[in-house]
Amino acid sequence: MNLLHTAENVMTSPAIYLLVFVLTLLDAVLPIMPAEAVVVAAGAFAVSGRPDVLLIVLSAALGILAGDHVMYRIGRGIAHRRPESKLAQLIARITPMLRRRGGILIVTGRFVPGGRISITAACGATRYPAARFTVFAAIAALLWSLFATMIGFLGGKIFEDQPLYGVIAGIVLALAITGVAELVTLLRRRRRPLNLPSPDQPS
Repeated sequence: MNLLHTAENVMTSPAIYLLVFVLTLLDAVLPIMPAEAVVVAAGAFAVSGRPDVLLIVLSAALGILAGDHVMYRIGRGIAHRRPESKLAQLIARITPMLRRRGGILIVTGRFVPGGRISITAACGATRYPAARFTVFAAIAALLWSLFATMIGFLGGKIFEDQPLYGVIAGIVLALAITGVAELVTLLRRRRRPLNLPSPDQPS
């Protein structure tokens, strides 16, 4: 059984929707999970009609939203129980920005792999209103799911006769876009002046 045949069996099975849901849920807490690659691959195979492209988008969005709420609950305790942890320090840095423009930060943070977990945890740590968090997290989850699925769908459409190439093209394109976003974020951080406390202010 070759790789393409195995991939087709997985992607055309009804279990793909559950797989997408579980992986995107875990990815919201453990970013090492290959959720994006699986969603992109499902989008590429959806060109043939199986799996259903709308159900892939919905499964991914629901998984992300569920995972974000798990991280929100984790954030409620981690900043206080482990104030020395790296995540707690990131939360402390994000909190002022969250108070000023929380909604925008939640939505844009979904597309920044290095920031989405800390932003979600910061929402929990700062007691950001749960109802408001759910609204913005749902918008972010839907946008990300549409992005990942449509990137795969585009790759599958270009290589319609060779779906495996479509999967590869979609994943490469998604990684390239994510990489550019990460680079822009890094450059902005380097250009931002360091705010040091004045001598008469407590450090």
